[in-house]
Amino acid sequence: MSVSTLEVSVPEAQSVTVDDETLTAELSDGRTIAVPLGWYPRLVHATPEERANWRFIGVGEGIHWPDLDEDVSVAALLAGRPSAEGQKSFRRWLEGRPGATT
Repeated sequence: MSVSTLEVSVPEAQSVTVDDETLTAELSDGRTIAVPLGWYPRLVHATPEERANWRFIGVGEGIHWPDLDEDVSVAALLAGRPSAEGQKSFRRWLEGRPGATT
């Protein structure tokens, strides 16, 4: 009996844009993937300047927003996985933001 293996490669992100409604990534295989910003509550509550301050993780395996402590992998985007952050963690983060009222 032979066993075949399926090799799956995840393309790298080459550019990223974030607006008030959507996170969009251009991928190395020519695809563009766009997901609702609501999937990532930290990005929803970020200023335009914070959203624009991102860098690639590795060679485009993911995206990191240092001002927000948010990471999104290309694999998660392709799989349709929104943020897995818990409500308690998000609330704590939100309360720690400048200008937050408790």
